[in-house]
Amino acid sequence: MRGTFVTFEGIEGSGKSTQIVLLANHLKTTGMQVVLTREPGGTPIGDQVRRILLNPEHTALDPTAELLLYAASRAQHLHEVILPALDRGAVVLCDRFSDATLAYQGYGRGLDIEMIRALDRIVTMPEARPSLTLLFDIDAASGIARAHSRNASQGLLAEARFENEELAFHERVRQGYLVLSRQEPDRIRIVDASPSPGEVHALVRAIVDKRLRS
Repeated sequence: MRGTFVTFEGIEGSGKSTQIVLLANHLKTTGMQVVLTREPGGTPIGDQVRRILLNPEHTALDPTAELLLYAASRAQHLHEVILPALDRGAVVLCDRFSDATLAYQGYGRGLDIEMIRALDRIVTMPEARPSLTLLFDIDAASGIARAHSRNASQGLLAEARFENEELAFHERVRQGYLVLSRQEPDRIRIVDASPSPGEVHALVRAIVDKRLRS
């Protein structure tokens, strides 16, 4: 039986990276085969692309070049990790996927949305579409404050290129995510990211357990 593809989305500091680990641990206790991965990255080649994309020194990176680097990382990720895992029946949990590209490079950077969708159709395929996407929503100012605090405490300053963007950029990204959620309400479920991690995890478990039983 083919596996289930679940993606986690949200602005910086929304808590999605914490929640994806909590959900993976929960699903593993039920005996499910779980693959936990992320974008950009997820493969040795993709991780090298990640270092380019998230390096705060790369302020001159052109938005179109940025878009193409994400697409290249995703193509490798699908070929090497995601599709093989789905073929063997695993639940694949991915920290960011195609929706992030639309939100960040489309709504955030201002690149043409239809161009991004056309490129994504080249990279992905129908069987690689997530069956469920969890969108962790929080106001941009709170999210960025969380992200800066996390980066400082965990030594993640080498991956802070997006956190260093102006607040207006993150507000555009957030609004872009909300537009996407209205376009596909059956797939994209909004999760309020402002409560405690434990409360958010309970919401996530309820949504995902119901989807996996259906």
